[in-house]
Formats: sequence, C-alpha cells, structure tokens
Amino acid sequence: MVRVDGKGNNSLVRVRGLDKIYRRGGEEIHVLQGLNLDVDKGDFVAFMGPSGSGKTTLLNLLGGLDVPTRGNINVAGDEITSMSGARLTEWRARHVGFVFQMYNLIPVMTAYQNVELPLLLTGLSKSKRREHVETALGVVALNDRMNHYPRQLSGGQEQRVGIARAIAADPTFLLCDEPTGDLDRKSADEVLTLLHRLSKEFGKTILMVTHDPLAAERADTTLHMDKGVLIEGVKGGAVA
Repeated sequence: MVRVDGKGNNSLVRVRGLDKIYRRGGEEIHVLQGLNLDVDKGDFVAFMGPSGSGKTTLLNLLGGLDVPTRGNINVAGDEITSMSGARLTEWRARHVGFVFQMYNLIPVMTAYQNVELPLLLTGLSKSKRREHVETALGVVALNDRMNHYPRQLSGGQEQRVGIARAIAADPTFLLCDEPTGDLDRKSADEVLTLLHRLSKEFGKTILMVTHDPLAAERADTTLHMDKGVLIEGVKGGAVA
C-alpha cells in the first residue's frame, strides 16, 4: 500500500515532513515541501510530473545520495537522515539498487564486470560475487552476454545489464530514474516487463520516476508530483 498522508505505521519506506531547499545566491528554491510517503514491501510505484517538480531529488534523498533540509527518511528500520557519510555509503551498498536512464555502464568492462562492480563494496568472496552476478544476469536473461562489452549490446540489453547490476546485491529496494527514457518502445516494454516481474515474483520494492504514461501503467500506483508536493494516484497508473 502507498500513502502520502503520513499515517502509515509499518511501511518499508517511511518519509515524514521532507523538505529540500537549495540556495542560489540570496534566493531559496523549495524543491520538496513537507512531503510524506509510505511504501510497503513489494510495491511498484511510479512518480510523474513536470520537469523540475522534485521527482529526481526525491529519489536521490531516498537513496542517500543527498540529504534533506528537514524531515526524516526511514527504510526497513534504518533512519538514514541521521547517518554519517561513511555509514550511509555502507547502507547504500546493502540496501539500494539504482537504475539510470543512460545505463551508466563502464565501456571497458564486460557485462559481468559491470554487474560485479557494486559487489566489491560488500565484502563478499570472489565465489559469492560470481554466484550473485550469474544469478542477476540469469534473471534478466543475459547469461549468454556476460562477456560482451556495452558496445556489443543493444540499448535494451544495456539497460537489462544495468538492472542486473542493481539487483546483484539483493537490495531492499530499487530506485529507477527514467529507466525507459532512452529506449525504443519494444525495448522499453521488455524492461518494464522485467521490472514488473521483479516486483511480483521476487517481491522487490520499486520506485520509478517516468514521463511515460505507458511506463506508469505498469506500476501498482502512480503519484503525481507538482512543485514538490505529492498527490496520491490510483492502482493501474492513473494520475490523480
């Protein structure tokens, strides 16, 4: 269940009174304003809204890449807004899988090496890393491409490698920023089918920013963001 009224109690992700203010010279820019959000384990949530409405800022805060001006973020019992930088880095490695619009694969590394990269921060043995990488590439149906470099893959395959990298450490949740924004419709649909499967079959919690209504339709709930405020949507991707 997804709520924006701040009344959830046992959600996987709990956000309370979240503000983000950027200062440019003497001007204050209020990107997020008193935002509340509750997301349960296994929910697939899409965030829509105009550019500059605060969607990516929210993802960055949830992933511990930025800190709020005010408010609290609790994920699976961890209060991340009070963590030190070093502890937050460790927390991200264990709990957050990031999927980006432009894939962010390292061109001189194979698909296998790209997926393994974040696991180097976890302390897993080499054999355990191999097990995780092969499992992740199997989930995205790219075991036969593990020794290929990004230039040898299609855009859709590159994004699937990006998703494999995001799930390799079995994170608590996935944060997807326009994951289909650079793909043709067929490849986008394949990626969305994969994300939906990760939510329904593997119980992954997915928070996705998108401008694509067809992508939002794949989510359980769509939330519309306008001027830093969330408006609750309904099941099936309709925007309130």
